[in-house]
Amino acid sequence: MTEITLFGRGGQGGVTLAKLVATTYFLRGKYVQAFGVYAAERSGAPIQAYVRISDEEITVHNQVRAPKHIIVLDRTLIGPHMLAGLRTDGWVILNTSEAPEAYAEVFRGRRVATIDATRIAVENGLGTKTVPIVNTTLLGAVARVYGLEVTDIEAALEEMKFGGGNVPAAKTAFDQVRMVELPGQPIVPVAGEGDERVLSLLDERLVGDEPTIHTGSWASRVPDRHELEPPCNHSCPAGNDVQGFIQALAKDKVDEALAILLKTTPFPGTCGRVCPAPCMDACNRNEYDAGINVRELERYTADHGKLPLPTKPHRKQPIAVVGSGPAGLAATYHLARLGYPVTLFEAGGELGGVMRTGIPAYRLPREILDREISFILRHGVTVRTGARVDRQRLLGLTNEFAATFVATGLQELRALNLGNLEPEFVEQGIDFLDHVRRGERALRGLDVVVVGGGNTAMDAARSARRVGAASVRVVYRRTRKEMPAIAEEIDEALAEGIQLHELVLPLEVRRNGSKPLLVCQRMKLGEPDESGRARPVPDTGPDAQFDLPCDRVILALGQSHDLSILPEGAEMHSEDGSVLLGLSGSPVLAGGDFATNEGTVTAAVGNGKRAAWHIHRTLTGEDLFPPPAKPLAAPEEISMHVFSRVPREEGVEMPPELRRRSFAEVRLGLVDDPGHRPALVEANRCFSCGVCNQCDRCVSYCPEGVLVRDGVGQYRFDYDYCKGCGVCSSQCPRGVIFMKDL
Repeated sequence: MTEITLFGRGGQGGVTLAKLVATTYFLRGKYVQAFGVYAAERSGAPIQAYVRISDEEITVHNQVRAPKHIIVLDRTLIGPHMLAGLRTDGWVILNTSEAPEAYAEVFRGRRVATIDATRIAVENGLGTKTVPIVNTTLLGAVARVYGLEVTDIEAALEEMKFGGGNVPAAKTAFDQVRMVELPGQPIVPVAGEGDERVLSLLDERLVGDEPTIHTGSWASRVPDRHELEPPCNHSCPAGNDVQGFIQALAKDKVDEALAILLKTTPFPGTCGRVCPAPCMDACNRNEYDAGINVRELERYTADHGKLPLPTKPHRKQPIAVVGSGPAGLAATYHLARLGYPVTLFEAGGELGGVMRTGIPAYRLPREILDREISFILRHGVTVRTGARVDRQRLLGLTNEFAATFVATGLQELRALNLGNLEPEFVEQGIDFLDHVRRGERALRGLDVVVVGGGNTAMDAARSARRVGAASVRVVYRRTRKEMPAIAEEIDEALAEGIQLHELVLPLEVRRNGSKPLLVCQRMKLGEPDESGRARPVPDTGPDAQFDLPCDRVILALGQSHDLSILPEGAEMHSEDGSVLLGLSGSPVLAGGDFATNEGTVTAAVGNGKRAAWHIHRTLTGEDLFPPPAKPLAAPEEISMHVFSRVPREEGVEMPPELRRRSFAEVRLGLVDDPGHRPALVEANRCFSCGVCNQCDRCVSYCPEGVLVRDGVGQYRFDYDYCKGCGVCSSQCPRGVIFMKDL
């Protein structure tokens, strides 16, 4: 890609020249881009414009920082500052009456072309002697230097409706331009050195001197920069840098995006499939068109990124982790990344906990879970399956290990007394899902009722359909609005033919001949309970009770922790993972659903990470916990009007008629096509709320040229000349620049 920077003054037509150059190449079949630094185009004010030319579609929109060529419309702007970032293999084209050799010291070792465009323009009636319009004249010189033909000039001028004296002026410049490669070693300024501001009209000399009037003394307020907390980051239970990984993905750096996620979670592929995604609910873009599809982007990153090399143990303190669910595995991962030798104890024969036994394969394929667990274990983790830890064994671990983390999850299932029933008639949802996973359940032709409103209820209902149930009904004592299940899970269940009965509470089972009937009570919503949701109360109206025929009832009413593992006298105190006191031996922490009962994989992952950091702090004194959160980037901080409305990219789904009898994965994610990469499009929809992504609008719109960029991502205000107008703040889309009083 060829990039060009133009230096001029308002009224000379520098931005138009950029468009003319771009049009010339566009008519030759190239991709082009031309734009100016706006809000500085007062007559005589210094301005810059940019051109990009490429054989491929141009996706970058920032200002040009390392041009191959520069074009200078006004000789008073000529100076060494123009060399900042300039490549050594291009041309410097100057509007001046002097020969190229006159600039041998300034541009030594460079290819320099000069043309007296001002004289030619005035001779052809283009502008006045005071403000000559030199754009079309310079087009002729540019065309000659870049190896174009006169016919290219004529075509571009005709395309942009330039007639009269513009055509002969351009042809004259084409013939008269002087081109020389100056001798000497090229000057290559060090990035960040020198003053890159466009010089002011108030300069006492034409080249190189700083203005002598410090206009910053006029200001009553000045701009400053800060970072805010993106709402997606703030709401992520795992503590992921959501904004960071999406911005990496927006630059097509998938491996970098995955590395950012792996700093906080070992389960991007899992959570990219099963997380309820509170980050998506919190996304500021919901106030504009549709929030970013973070869950699909996380999944895409996990499925396409390259895993880094694992860390091997190098510390002497061994750590024990009890339970291989999401919290236990997350703690294991973060402790192992810190170099601790970790031993993982699991009562069952396989690792993964509820992720393996309680989430069906159509939501979380086993190969995805196995891949992520394998990556954790490659960090030098020792695994002991079939190793149930009871109270006595836990006390023994405190004498064998430097610290122990208990994450045994929720083992106690909540029941519902429906009367004296055959054992096989009522089954717990978690048990049912595990039996289905093992191929031990077939419900062909049966009518099934699932009681509950969470993800387990949806999973059980959809799994019952897949193992042959003739009908599946979900009964829930509140309304769909209050259901804790992921909204998409409910939608997908309904699409698969699952029926939802809202405001219904099962009471008992009675028989009508050989067919059992589930007696149900209609409910209505009352005042909020301790959870903040409306409390369901019995409806006393007519037909308040009714019967549902059913052959099987599956209970999905939630779970609670089993505290029998804890020694007598142990107390739990929540502090970055719950500390168990009253034990002999080394420190013991409890976490995950065992301690918090938050009930999601993502929350358990975050809890396991914090527990690992707490153990590390206890053993070493090093604090890895992040500093207090920055102020939140609320919707009012975002200048949404500067963004285009772009539809959200949705993942591909298997049609309901195909998936309802199969355990193949339902959601297929964001699938790339030869002409469309939905993940890249979706990542670029991100506002990057509260975090600078170097869009350069502040630099472009600064009317005084006093906001400069030093290096990559480093911005500097020259307060000596800043008048405090606030344009940069008003044009910052992300709330990074704010105005403060002096």
